[in-house]
Amino acid sequence: MNKTNAQLRNDVIEELVADPALDAVDIAISANDGIVTLAGTVKSYAELLAAERAVKRVAGCHRIARTLKIEIPASHARSDSDIARAAGNALSWEVTLPANAVTVRVDHGYVALEGTVEWEFQRLNARRVIDHLAGVRGVYNDIVVKPRVTTEDVERKLRSSFERSAAIDADRICVNAHGGTVVLSGTVDSWYEHEDAVRAAYSIPGVTKVENLTYVS
Repeated sequence: MNKTNAQLRNDVIEELVADPALDAVDIAISANDGIVTLAGTVKSYAELLAAERAVKRVAGCHRIARTLKIEIPASHARSDSDIARAAGNALSWEVTLPANAVTVRVDHGYVALEGTVEWEFQRLNARRVIDHLAGVRGVYNDIVVKPRVTTEDVERKLRSSFERSAAIDADRICVNAHGGTVVLSGTVDSWYEHEDAVRAAYSIPGVTKVENLTYVS
């Protein structure tokens, strides 16, 4: 059964309130034909990301519109140089990243990550350690994935991965690979499945880019 706008809005509110990673008191929510709009303020970039993840977990949400603003409390305010220093330290402690593989630039609280790694999970881990630093307002992940080896059977390995997964309906997703690029199309039941398909694709050796054209039905 399709949810009414009121039902979807209430479900989103309950999911936000139940999430311990954020304080949703200053977030305003509206819903219209599967599109959920988040407005208001949060106290950190980490809270902004947590709010988006919470909304994506709600059945019936097909799109998210976000106008949330970050209002960092004075106790968590940091200068760009402090953020850059903390980011460099955090990256050096991340065991999945090669030493000095990633460089950091900070401008008014916005962090840009650059460099080269072999795996998508390394690129994501580099961003993950930055997302929760005090004072950060946003992260631009410009790290490039360049695998040391390429594979000739990306499509076969990815289809096998989908078939093993309990979270993905392999019969509803079409896979096409061109070099290191994978294109996913078809339908999925939720935003979680939509994003899980991308995570599965990036776990295949040789995949450098994923175009996810799957639609949440």
